[in-house]
Amino acid sequence: MEQTEIIAYFLSVIVGISLGLIGGGGSILTLPVLVYVLGISPILSTAYSLFIVGSTSLAGSFSFMKKGLIHFKTALIFSVPSLVSVFITRKFLVPAIPVHLFTIGSFEVGKDLAVMVLFAIVMLLASYSMISGSQPSEKESKTLNFNIPLIALEGAIVGLLTGLVGAGGGFLIIPALVLLVKLPMKMAVGTSLLIISVKSLIGFLGDVGNQEIDWFFLISFTACSILGILIGSYLNKYIPGDKLKKSFGFFVLVMAIYILLKELLFT
Repeated sequence: MEQTEIIAYFLSVIVGISLGLIGGGGSILTLPVLVYVLGISPILSTAYSLFIVGSTSLAGSFSFMKKGLIHFKTALIFSVPSLVSVFITRKFLVPAIPVHLFTIGSFEVGKDLAVMVLFAIVMLLASYSMISGSQPSEKESKTLNFNIPLIALEGAIVGLLTGLVGAGGGFLIIPALVLLVKLPMKMAVGTSLLIISVKSLIGFLGDVGNQEIDWFFLISFTACSILGILIGSYLNKYIPGDKLKKSFGFFVLVMAIYILLKELLFT
């Protein structure tokens, strides 16, 4: 095993730990590890990321299920349009995007560049969400609010975003569940993990047949990430995730800036 692969597997464990500790955000680092550490193409990396993020989130959701902290009705309402959106995006939209999009002077904008820049923008939004510390109220509402059209629209948008860049979108899902459905925060986190897992894995199915998958690598990398989320969930009992979220947000911000500079200026 090469040194870069060892580093990548170690980072996959870190990704899982961060996801287990702060309930989100860690999966957004999967794509940079695949692209910049292992040198896998961005399009194939987004497919791998869907499988890794989906499997890791599914493993993390089991502890919430045991505690009764997943609202299955909400997950279903959110997931259906999200599943349709992410599958169509991976099966038809992504393959239809031209390899060469347009040229500005001598600077050529291609499919891979567009995906990485969009991903960096998603990272900037995620970092702002974590750094600002603005969390919806954790007070429980005795009456849940099912605004089905709004929830479905949010699900479709998140599905499209997930399909394009391979990120779970937990930083969008959790506030939506708290503000639109009035779920308590812990239940929103658990429900979000289930939604992320299902839609990411369904999205990955759209790539089967479109991409040449290295199953041994993908499963072993995912296993390391799942190990990480189990470790992170255990450490969460002793280390408050809220205190780590802002620091992690700054790290994600630095990574986003690095990706933009590398792709736009130093390619």
